[in-house]
Amino acid sequence: MKKVDPCKKYACQLQTCLRENVYQPSRCEATIEELRQCCIKHSDRSLVCEGIDTTKPYEHKTVDYLKSNK
Repeated sequence: MKKVDPCKKYACQLQTCLRENVYQPSRCEATIEELRQCCIKHSDRSLVCEGIDTTKPYEHKTVDYLKSNK
């Protein structure tokens, strides 16, 4: 029987958010945090969580070009 990745839906939501927001992580912070919280709970059972640092909250280091041009 195929196992369901408990955090896959959050990873998919993040991809959708990023695509809809011109790949600006600053606009998807809530979605990123939902994925991080899922990984805190299920990192032992989720392939999606490999490589995600759950020891500290997400902090983006990118510039939102639409906001910076105002």
